[in-house]
Amino acid sequence: MSRKHLNVVCAVVRNGNKILCTQRCRSSKDYVSEHWEFPGGQIEEGESPEEALIREIKEEMDWNIYVGRPLAKVDHSYPDFDITLTAFDCMARDYDYKLLEHIDAKWLTVGELSKLQWTEADRELIESMEKTK
Repeated sequence: MSRKHLNVVCAVVRNGNKILCTQRCRSSKDYVSEHWEFPGGQIEEGESPEEALIREIKEEMDWNIYVGRPLAKVDHSYPDFDITLTAFDCMARDYDYKLLEHIDAKWLTVGELSKLQWTEADRELIESMEKTK
């Protein structure tokens, strides 16, 4: 039986020298439950990665963002599925978002990101982005 594979996009939203980090809700999957991530979600059939990211941020945060260039891409295997996660450099017109799918959010500098307990795929993305700085 083949494993489930998800194509996922996430937003690295900047405000000056800080980046938005969001905390996932509690889940039965302890390897992602209450871990931190960059906001985003799955690409649906027929969507471009950019369209998916705009839709996901609107659904999860009632927020409009501008999607810029891709920053990094990682492939990661979780216990019950595989993921290809692509991060995009994003900006927002305002910072008036709502946490509809997350329990917390923080604005942190790149140097502060390692203080949080990230999902494994997002942690790999951060490492990849740090190498390409």
